[in-house]
Amino acid sequence: MYSFLLAIIYLIFISLGLPDSLIGSAWPIMHLDLAVSISYMGIVTVIISLGTVVSSLYSDKLTKRFGVGIVTTISIFLSALSLIGYAFSRQFWMVCLCAIPYGLAAGAIDAAINNYVALHYKSSHMSWLHCFWGVGVSISPYIMSFALITDRGWNAGFRIVSYIQIIIVLVVLFNISLFKKVSTSTSNDVISSIDIKYTDIIKIKGVKLILFTFFCYCGLEGTAGIWASSYLVEARGMDAEIAARYAAYFYIGITLGRFISGFITNKLGDKNMITLGQAIILIGGFIMFVYPLVGLLLVGLGCAPIYPAIIHSTPYNFGKEYSQAIIGIEMASAYVGTTLMPAIFGLVAEYISIDAYPIYLILITGTMLFTANRFNRLMKNT
Repeated sequence: MYSFLLAIIYLIFISLGLPDSLIGSAWPIMHLDLAVSISYMGIVTVIISLGTVVSSLYSDKLTKRFGVGIVTTISIFLSALSLIGYAFSRQFWMVCLCAIPYGLAAGAIDAAINNYVALHYKSSHMSWLHCFWGVGVSISPYIMSFALITDRGWNAGFRIVSYIQIIIVLVVLFNISLFKKVSTSTSNDVISSIDIKYTDIIKIKGVKLILFTFFCYCGLEGTAGIWASSYLVEARGMDAEIAARYAAYFYIGITLGRFISGFITNKLGDKNMITLGQAIILIGGFIMFVYPLVGLLLVGLGCAPIYPAIIHSTPYNFGKEYSQAIIGIEMASAYVGTTLMPAIFGLVAEYISIDAYPIYLILITGTMLFTANRFNRLMKNT
């Protein structure tokens, strides 16, 4: 039961990842059909991310009232409906409208499942959980590329992924009782959290720095993934169909890196994994100027350990009694980064040049490296 539910949870995170890279892969063609500027993808990203911020902040109340299984099932179903809506969108405002339920669904799934795994499973499972998210985001560009190459259009790419989401909904629905059974069987191992105001959380030593570090990381990941396909088309002259497939190199790097990090993170420690990841991202950013595909792969590989390591180290850094509340704020700051940074790059691409893509990633990484080092020095002196 325990292992079977873990397999279902991994499947849920594949479903969470599937739509994340889909619109970015389709956008080089999609924005032309919708008769809008390439920078308008930033607007869609903002809408999605605002939804994730709202639902992540309310996820604790929702899961306490309805349970993780019900919240997750409904959220995946909302995601499937949103993708069907994308497929039938003929105007930009329709895409924006569909982005609202998708953002709400993604935030609810992310917060609920991350917390559930943190409470009931080992730390290595956290790395592998996010590895399976990488599986989802790595697969969908190939699905979109297939739809474009076979002249089915980007609409078909969204439809195919929506069908996969519906299948996953049914799998979760038929096994929904397992969430409660595992929670009951492992209840003795769960650390009770205490109620604390968000304003008081911010005052805890080191919280502001880790929030900004997380903001930078997710801004980097969001920008790298969403704009990869457009960069390869506009700056490197690739065909849109081929670029949609090659954009998956970034997510393949994340997936491979998180699979490997699940085996070595206990030995190296969270702090060293974060530093190693940042160094690899910088190397990949510079290589991208000459070999963009290799650079994308390395940037993804460097991104791999950072998100799971920050989440996993939260109880150690701030105390188990505060970890649940702080993780909620961390995820909210992450979504804000995912909202703002890709949108800002949309303006850079529109008014300066999309060629600035690697420079933008390097600057974000440098900022993240600076704040992470300050955080480490601060906590070392505590």
